[in-house]
Amino acid sequence: MVGSISEITPLSTEEVMTEASLGVDDLSGVENKTTTTVALDFGRITISPELVLYLFGTPGQERFWFMWNELAAGALGAVVLADTRRLETCFPSVDFFERRGIPFVVAVNCFDGAAVYQPEEVRDALSLDPQIPVLLCDARVRESCKEVLITLIQHLQSRAASTV
Repeated sequence: MVGSISEITPLSTEEVMTEASLGVDDLSGVENKTTTTVALDFGRITISPELVLYLFGTPGQERFWFMWNELAAGALGAVVLADTRRLETCFPSVDFFERRGIPFVVAVNCFDGAAVYQPEEVRDALSLDPQIPVLLCDARVRESCKEVLITLIQHLQSRAASTV
């Protein structure tokens, strides 16, 4: 997602999986996966001269959780990118943002050949509050990623307006 939407050449840490990942990366549901993120991705979007969004794509695997607190410090919001082939991997991310009160949206990444679920089905499966936006997307497509970020900004605005 970061690579699809960033206005700068993103820092990407996607690498080809090797034997070193055996027993480390869980490929349940994604047996044909050939690459994995080994750190984090970084990108940027300039909204206006006064407003720049810095984008950090962090892997959801437990071995990367140590960096989540640092990256979340000062974050206005977050996107949980859900893979319906392994929806259970979203629970730690959802819990992280809920516990810290960081607003988030869930973007269901629609992969070729994966079962398609409606946003309400994903909301129910993740036990999300009704006010948390859930939308379908394709993280490879810039326009789709743009819609996800617009939804996040609208969610942030809605939350800010309800606390005034």
